[in-house]
Amino acid sequence: MELKGKIALVTGAGSGIGKAAALRLAAEGAKVAALSRTADEVEKTCAEIKAAGGQSIALTADTSDEAQMRGAVAQLTDTFGGLDIVVANAGINGVWAPIDDLRPEEWDKTIAVNLRGTYLTLHLTAPHLKRHGGSIVVISSINGTRTFTTPGATAYTATKAGQVAMVQQLALELGRHGIRVNAVCPGEIDTNIGANTDSRHREETEVPVIWPQGDIPIGGKAGKSEDVAEAILFLASERARHITGTPIWIDGGQGLLR
Repeated sequence: MELKGKIALVTGAGSGIGKAAALRLAAEGAKVAALSRTADEVEKTCAEIKAAGGQSIALTADTSDEAQMRGAVAQLTDTFGGLDIVVANAGINGVWAPIDDLRPEEWDKTIAVNLRGTYLTLHLTAPHLKRHGGSIVVISSINGTRTFTTPGATAYTATKAGQVAMVQQLALELGRHGIRVNAVCPGEIDTNIGANTDSRHREETEVPVIWPQGDIPIGGKAGKSEDVAEAILFLASERARHITGTPIWIDGGQGLLR
C-alpha cells in the first residue's frame, strides 16, 4: 500500500471522479476525508471505503463557502491529526450559452464553485501541508487548456484555464515546503456532470468544423472515472516525487483533434 499512513482530502467525493479518487486512495492505505455538498452521496462513498477495510470520514460543505470549508478542514484535522494529500475536484459545468445571453449571476456561480472553491480548498489546507510537505492535485479539464470548442462554455473554460495557472504559480510558491502541485485535465469522462449542464442556444456557439468519426482516438468513447483516479493516485504518491506544476491530460487523445 503506497499511501499507508497518509491522510487525504478529496472534494466533490460524492460521485464521479471524486468518488473514484477517494476509493482509489483509500485502497492504497490513505485515510480519506471525503467532502461533498450532498451528505447522502458522500456518506455512501465513506461506507464503501469502510466496507473495503479503509478509514474515512464524511464532510459536508460547499467549497465556495469559507465558513463551511473552514469547519470541514478543522473537522478533518481534529479527526486524523494532519493532512498529506489534497484533491481539489469539486466543480460544475455551469451554464453554457452565448456570451450575450450568459447572465452575470450564471457567470458568477461558475467562477465561485470552480475557482473560488479551488482557492478556498488550497488556502485552508496549505498551512497543514506546509508542516511535512505533501501533494495537491487539482482537477481541471481539457477545456481551456487544450481545447476551446465546447459551445458556449466561456465561463467553464475560463475557470479551467485559471486552475492550471493557479497550479503552476503555486508549484513554485510551495515547492520550498516540499509540496508538489499538479493538475489532471480530463476529456470526456462517463460521469453525471453533463446531465447537470444548462445549455442554451447551442446553434449560435457551435464551431463550424466536422470532427473525425468517434472523436476520441483511443476506443472512440468516453473514459471512466477510474482512469482519472489512477492519474490522481500517481501524482499523490512518491512515484511522482519529481513532478510539479504539470498538467496531465486524460482524454484518449481527444484534445489533439481540436
